[in-house]
Amino acid sequence: MDKLTQLLARKENNYIFPFLWMHGESEQVIKRYVHEIYESGIRALCVEPRPHPDFVGEKWWTDLKVVLEAAKEKNMKVWLFDDAHFPTGYANGAIMKKYPELRKKFLKINQLDYHGPQRDAGIIVKWHAGGERNSILSVGTDGASLQTAEKKVNDDQIIGVIAAKLVDYQTVETESLVNISEYLENGVVYWDIPEGDWRIFILVETYSGGEASTEGYLNPIDPAATQVLIDTVYESHFKQFSEYFGTTIAGFFTDEPRFGNIKGPNAIIGKAEMVLPWHPNLLSLLESDVGTEAQSLLPLLLTDGTEKQYLIRHAYMNIVSKLYAENFTDKLAQWCKDHGVEYIGHLIEDNNAHGRLGYGAGHFFRALGGQSMSGIDVVLHQLLPGMDKGYFKTFTSTGWDGEFFHYGLAKLGASLGHLDKNKKGRTMCELYGAYGWSEGLNLMKWMTDHMLVRGVNHFVPHSFDMAPFPDADCPPHFYAHGMNPQHRYLPLLMNYTNRVSELLSDGVHVATSLILYHAEAEWSGEAMLFQKPAKELTQNQIDFDIVSIDILKNADVLNNKILINNEVFDNLIIPSAERLPKAFFEAAAELIKRGAKLIFIDCFPSGSSENISVTEYIQLLKENDQVEIVSLNKLANFMRGKGEYQISLEHKAESLRYYQYQHDTHTVYMFFNESPDSEIDNKVSIKETGYIHRYDPWENKCYLISKEKQTFINLSLAVQESSIYIISDSPLVATIESDKRILAELELSGTWNVALATSQQYPTYSNSFQLEELTNIAKPSLYPEFSGTIRYQKEFYMEDTNKNYQLDLGEVYEVAEVFINGCSVGTKVSKPYAFDISTFVKKGDNTLTVEVTNTLGTLQKDFLSQYRVLQPSGLLGKVKLKAY
Repeated sequence: MDKLTQLLARKENNYIFPFLWMHGESEQVIKRYVHEIYESGIRALCVEPRPHPDFVGEKWWTDLKVVLEAAKEKNMKVWLFDDAHFPTGYANGAIMKKYPELRKKFLKINQLDYHGPQRDAGIIVKWHAGGERNSILSVGTDGASLQTAEKKVNDDQIIGVIAAKLVDYQTVETESLVNISEYLENGVVYWDIPEGDWRIFILVETYSGGEASTEGYLNPIDPAATQVLIDTVYESHFKQFSEYFGTTIAGFFTDEPRFGNIKGPNAIIGKAEMVLPWHPNLLSLLESDVGTEAQSLLPLLLTDGTEKQYLIRHAYMNIVSKLYAENFTDKLAQWCKDHGVEYIGHLIEDNNAHGRLGYGAGHFFRALGGQSMSGIDVVLHQLLPGMDKGYFKTFTSTGWDGEFFHYGLAKLGASLGHLDKNKKGRTMCELYGAYGWSEGLNLMKWMTDHMLVRGVNHFVPHSFDMAPFPDADCPPHFYAHGMNPQHRYLPLLMNYTNRVSELLSDGVHVATSLILYHAEAEWSGEAMLFQKPAKELTQNQIDFDIVSIDILKNADVLNNKILINNEVFDNLIIPSAERLPKAFFEAAAELIKRGAKLIFIDCFPSGSSENISVTEYIQLLKENDQVEIVSLNKLANFMRGKGEYQISLEHKAESLRYYQYQHDTHTVYMFFNESPDSEIDNKVSIKETGYIHRYDPWENKCYLISKEKQTFINLSLAVQESSIYIISDSPLVATIESDKRILAELELSGTWNVALATSQQYPTYSNSFQLEELTNIAKPSLYPEFSGTIRYQKEFYMEDTNKNYQLDLGEVYEVAEVFINGCSVGTKVSKPYAFDISTFVKKGDNTLTVEVTNTLGTLQKDFLSQYRVLQPSGLLGKVKLKAY
């Protein structure tokens, strides 16, 4: 197997490029940090200028040149962060300084209610364009200040006034919508209000009212605004360093661009009071889509109507999400392609923002369509073991949606990487960031495995920070000028990550189902989030990809299977949706015509997003034998009953995750016990016969499980343990794995000699003491603020060495390196903390040394560390010597 040969020869490629935060440090410090990154087993980095005082100034060019030369010397790649700070779109301040007309523009829809009939009514609307409500309501305001407010000159412009009869506070009668803009004169609408209660909607183009933190950012649906970012950042870097482009410089990294019309992830069209992303051309585009009534229907973007609200909401979101893709992402991507580099990055996907306005960009697949890789990020305690049951209270006041982060996010990113041929199977995740100093390699490995087992295969660790220690800016930080005690073990995790990423690249993901992406459904009414069926399938070991309607339209069907970019699927699952676009119904009809299977969760849609008849399509779905309606909680059992799965278990294991990946005639299976609590002991049946090999990426060793072909894997996983198996038609070059039946075991109890060393002191120890019983070193009566390495030593006697021996340390927090008679046996950062010491022990007296390294969380107890419990420190045992 070419991949395995490559790995065993230690010739894997690099899949990691951590952030290097630039503050204007000395050349010596910069070179030191590039060296530390290289020594960590990483062969690329991404320079982030957020803290730098002179981005795209002379000091920036000087510092970046140091990075580029140091990287070039080591044959490393460099990615360039594409703005002065996140989120991308600030254009280093050029928008506000030079092109304020290109900053984010919005449609503000103000609403006022009146009672009729009233003839010759004068409705004052001028204050909706630049009026200062706060000044009016200020205590002690005098006439002069009111005159100032009235005369204030700003860029707001009333572009229409619409009236509608009220049904109730939330709803207007759609058929009564009437455009009364023609009656507007000098800020007053003169109109005869008909009988009944009426609502007046004032449509205002404005630069005000959006998210405060991105005020003055570029309008992402305006190509001229994106060009300012290109001219300011992209072109200036090319002018300075063109000789590095396509060689040392790999490309640009864009970070969390967004519409930013409102703060937060809950910006669902029609369900949130907000200004809306706007461009003067939008109205004509809407009229081309829905007709001349488009302007009169605009109020339904915020207020419910008796009909047609889905028409205008879908049309609006469909247009703005495409404009974002075309005028922002695709424009930047094309520039990069023209200059021989790649364009990558991620949005804010948090709490389902990916298909919405606000923090989102309208549509995940469209917004990342032009990028070279798919991309996501995890920060601020969004992903934690066990926190997968829904929202939980943490860093944000609204909490994090654990169900989305566990069952949705990584699969969403990896699916785009799988299904879009331009991504070349690559999905990037920025991770580890802003968890606090209490985060160590143990949690980092769990997060890495969480991503790998879902198909993410490129990583941006967050971060190498060159600021003086301790920097409160989003720790933890790798190296930290030598203060991070776990940094010397970072190469183990990075080498592991590169090896598994290599194994899960350049092949084809094997999955059973497609799940329809829910963005268009959510624009159009009530909709089930895609992670609901994703969770049901994940917990029952049925793998899938998320697919957008845009991608689905180009799917092929062969032998009743759906084909997209070389991946083959048994069926398409459609989460329940009140309405879906006509494009979906057309694609669905074509799929079932060609023999594909469709599964609707709970019900069929009641109609189309465009408010046009799809009765014939719905009837086709109802009458076709290839179409089923299944309730969510019965989905997995239904699919297993149809034989639509790849693996099966002897008994249920909700915490087991798996990923299947095909290389020519060899299949790779990754298994991960995601549980923080429960072990897994199971038998996995697979749908192929072959020689079973276990590949250990931590040790970079391969073992042959059986000398005969098999159709099952006996799987035993400790809490949070992962394992990889390779199935082949013939045996690979591998060591025969011995049968580890335990013959006897002995607990190593009694007195332990203990000593402490901080990161800077190591390997010199001080503060020696004895423990009669293993316990938490960080408890108040011992060393609650100690950060560093805790050394445990004791002697043990061996009668003979004719057997094989394993040392099991039991509970450890959190990095453990074992030495027998002064020789290093190995290092573990997660369970099981078990070491084969067969070749290290001798007959007679032996010396056992265990070095346990904790995090900086105990010393720093920083702000971000409060959002997860401080783990104990040290060796907690029970320590057992096992003969097998």
